[in-house]
Formats: sequence, structure tokens, C-alpha cells
Amino acid sequence: MQQLSVRHLLGIKDITPQDIQLIFETADQFKEVLNRPIKKVPSLRDVTIANVFFENSTRTRLSFELAEKRLSADVINFSASGSSVKKGETLLDTVNNILAMKVDMIVMRHSSPGAPHFLSRKITANIVNAGDGTHEHPTQALLDSFSIRERLGEVGGKKIAIIGDITHSRVALSNIFALQKQGAEVAVCGPPTLLPKHIGELGVKVFWNVREALQWCDVANVLRIQLERQTGKLFPSLREYALYFGINKKMLDELNKEIVLMHPGPINRGVELTSDAADSHHSVILDQVENGVAIRMAVLYLLASKG
Repeated sequence: MQQLSVRHLLGIKDITPQDIQLIFETADQFKEVLNRPIKKVPSLRDVTIANVFFENSTRTRLSFELAEKRLSADVINFSASGSSVKKGETLLDTVNNILAMKVDMIVMRHSSPGAPHFLSRKITANIVNAGDGTHEHPTQALLDSFSIRERLGEVGGKKIAIIGDITHSRVALSNIFALQKQGAEVAVCGPPTLLPKHIGELGVKVFWNVREALQWCDVANVLRIQLERQTGKLFPSLREYALYFGINKKMLDELNKEIVLMHPGPINRGVELTSDAADSHHSVILDQVENGVAIRMAVLYLLASKG
């Protein structure tokens, strides 16, 4: 069997295009499993996985937990709220205490960029980064690319516009790395206050006008406004943001081509997307959620084989 080039999935920046292809091919097989009457395989029957979440999460945590259970792994869930972290315990002590219970793999979300990278140098268990601050969210980028591949046949040569709050999004950075490694052209679009100052140095095209971005792209991946991460007021109001950067179905219908509409969730309906756009035939948003389980099954299975 082919193997990943890494022991941990810390970020898309650390993996190769061959790794991405292997994950996709493995996810194809697991997606077939998920569409069977019995949606379970014994692949990780003797593996114990801890989901260690220091930040709130709904879709990502549920998706990982379901992926783990579909693979027949033993699963324990840790939430920072109500834990010893509140009493002053360090990240390393918390994780070492979990590993002392003979846990084989850690799936971790943390508010500090680089937290899983720090842990990977201190512990022997495999680590999957489920989001670290505004840095990376590798499995989201993988499932986004997998969804594009499923809808358009391939990612290479396609034009993908990432629209919204780029500065505060970990999804944007992972997507840029993943798409470029597969040979796609990438653009970003949003208000100047929500785009990093030197974003162009990553080799992406920059749009300030959402209609121009939509006319250019084959796929629009729309991000929500991350109000919880913003320290100051970066635009006048959500209403004004929706007026200038929100996407509705009329805008999509006026294009002289078909485009694919994506969103990592949760959607702020009426802000970055109207309901008629989010629920239109352009949208693959629910496909992304379904594909997330298959991609995470593939990642966990491939990392477990690295030991």
C-alpha cells in the first residue's frame, strides 16, 4: 500500500501533491462504504483516538467522530470547557494525561497557531490538526478540493475564487496551499480590511469586486465573516458587507457560465450568501459535509498505518 510522506497532518503546507492524491483515492473507497446499508469497516478496530477540542466546533468535531466510528476506532472526546485546562493545566500536561490512557491518535483544535506543531515535537502519537487559530485547517481544504474534483472532474487548471474574510480564516490559507499544489489558479476577494497585506506574495490574484471575481472563476468558495476573531471594527456593518460582497442567485444567473458555489459553514444567511444562492443548483455545500466524513476517514486510516 502507498503511504503518506508524513506522520502527522499538521497543515497542507507540509504534504506533497502525491499525498493529496493518495488521500483522495482512499476517500473514494470510503465514500463507497458510506453509501452502503452497513456504513462501517473494521479498519481501525484496535486504535483509540482522542478528539481534543480547545475551541467550539460542531461540524468538524461531529465529522471526525463519525469518521472514527465508521472505521471502528475507540473514541474519546475532550472539551476544554469544564476541564482541568480551566484550572491552569498546560496543553502538554493535558495531552500527556490523555496519552497515558493508551491513546494512539490525537485530533486537535486549538486557538493558538502552531499548537499542533508544538505538540508533534513532544509526543509520539499521530496528530491531526482540526484547526489552529487563523493558521490552517487541512482536512477542510482537502474536502473542498475533493468536492471540486467530484463536481468538475479535476482541480488542475480550474480557477477558484476564495471570497470573504481571508485575514481571519484558517480555511483560506489551507485552501490556497492545497489548490496550488494541484495546479489550480487561485484568487481572493473581499474588503481591503479583510485581506492580508501581502496576500499577493502567495501567488494569488486579488479582486476587490465580487462580480469580477465570479466572472473570472469556475468555483467560488465563500467564507463567513469571523466576527469572533476580529479585534476592531473592520467594516461599517453586516448590512453594508452584504450589499457589496454578498452573493445572491440573481448574480449567479446573470453570469454567462455555470460556476460551483462552496461554503465551509456555518453560513450567515443574508450576509455572505442569500438562501436562494446557498440552496441553488450551483451549491455543493451539503456535498462538502458528506465528503468531509470520507476525507477524514482516509486521513485517519492512512496516518494510523504510519504508527
